[in-house]
Amino acid sequence: MSSTAINPSEWVSRYSDYLFNYTITRVNDRELAQDLISETFLAALKAKDNFKGEAHERTWLISILKRKIIDYYRKSNSAKGKAEVRMPDYQDEEGSWLEQRVADPYDKTAEDNLENTELSLAIMDCLALLPPKQAQIFKLKTIDEFDTEVICNDLKITASNLWVMIHRARKAMMDCMKKSWLD
Repeated sequence: MSSTAINPSEWVSRYSDYLFNYTITRVNDRELAQDLISETFLAALKAKDNFKGEAHERTWLISILKRKIIDYYRKSNSAKGKAEVRMPDYQDEEGSWLEQRVADPYDKTAEDNLENTELSLAIMDCLALLPPKQAQIFKLKTIDEFDTEVICNDLKITASNLWVMIHRARKAMMDCMKKSWLD
């Protein structure tokens, strides 16, 4: 794919659902997710001449979106802004746990779309039931795969405290998902 092959006029119809599902699991706020995606499209439009064609358009957009999400968390934790913020590298064919469950938009049926939306909503609903700090730690460690040390430094907690909260959050999420998704 060359840089002339990208088609910004198709980005919203082709990638917005995928980008939204990716974002909502990381920020758990629909309006913020939509804002971040809009910022991503704008940044990509400004940088489209820099697109080398070495990756698929969607992969390129995800990399821009990741930077937008990181910037959001850095700004929201401004007192902790100097801390290192890491997110897993997106790998097109070998994505992380969540990317594997957010179906590829090129390989979806109507049933897949409905199931994916329902799963995303169930995850968001279950996250919303967790105590705020537990939900934040769960997202940082389990979804965004931040290092334990980074989370502990940012939140000023011990590693053992983090693991207790992760254990409780995972148990609560499992119980909630069993009730809301599997039943």
